[in-house]
Amino acid sequence: MDLKELSARLGLSQTTVSRALNGYSDVSERTRERVMAAAREFGYRPNGAARRLATGKADAIGIVYPTGSGDLGDPRFVEVVAGMTDRFAQAGVDVLIASARPADELATYERLLKARRVDGFIVPHTRMDDARIEHLLASGVPFVAYGRTAKPGGYAWFDFDNEAGTALAVQRLAGLGHEDIAYVHAPLDLTFAHQRHQGFLRGLREAKLKPDKRHLVEAVFSRRGGYDTMQALLKQAPLPSAVIVDNNICGVGVVRALLDAGAVLGRDISVIVYDGVPVDTILGTTAITAIAQPEANASGVQMAELMLGLVEGKPLQQLQVLWQPQLALGASDGPKPGQGTVRRAKPAG
Repeated sequence: MDLKELSARLGLSQTTVSRALNGYSDVSERTRERVMAAAREFGYRPNGAARRLATGKADAIGIVYPTGSGDLGDPRFVEVVAGMTDRFAQAGVDVLIASARPADELATYERLLKARRVDGFIVPHTRMDDARIEHLLASGVPFVAYGRTAKPGGYAWFDFDNEAGTALAVQRLAGLGHEDIAYVHAPLDLTFAHQRHQGFLRGLREAKLKPDKRHLVEAVFSRRGGYDTMQALLKQAPLPSAVIVDNNICGVGVVRALLDAGAVLGRDISVIVYDGVPVDTILGTTAITAIAQPEANASGVQMAELMLGLVEGKPLQQLQVLWQPQLALGASDGPKPGQGTVRRAKPAG
């Protein structure tokens, strides 16, 4: 059934039916409900191309991802996008993911906008000083930031209390008697990494512990980066009795390096990984103690809701959402070992 046939069945003009379907305010609520009910009854589907021409909308939200980001290989990120996709689909909106070299991100945003391929953006992995946020604010384009910046006012965002999460991890380990806690973190220009670093230092202060600068190490944001960093820490003496990793990408590498060194997690050395490790990663049978954030799919749904609310004109204070993390106990942490050293595996044979 096309628009002409639907209009004839309703006894309304095509213009009225079209405006009702597209939510224009000059159509009464009673008429809109009647049109929508008839569209559902007769299985009417609007012509997408014609609708975009008429409304000037792309019916798509963009995510521009730098090609070097580890998140594209992270099952959690895929679940976040799945949640967004499901919620946007209910509103007839697509999710478009565009890759870009880190130096070309702004140009990619501009190209998508000028070509009218998207109506707005979800901005992932915000930075403390984020040129993308400033650019989008100046251009007036609707967007929701996945994380805050050093200036969290003036735009819609969804974030977790990252500082509280790492403080919680330190509290857990300090309560188990650990005094020398290593910290492996992503580059601190990333907002989540900066916030989690602040939480780690706050946790040490609250536990009356002093940080050992040798054991606070930035890792390349990759599994290999976590592996190489942990290998370097294992060469130090004395060894830390526990380690916190601020992201699950590096966390996989850190855990793998410890297992390869023959460590029994939770006995020889304790490990807590922010976000845990992906469920599809084969790292033995040890359940990793984690700072857990709410279900990734639900996070994606929440960001889609914020974007839809932004388009509807909801007040900004309703479009800034902070969720709290929790400690998810596993078997990878335990009391400080007597010697604080890693037990090495015996050579094969």
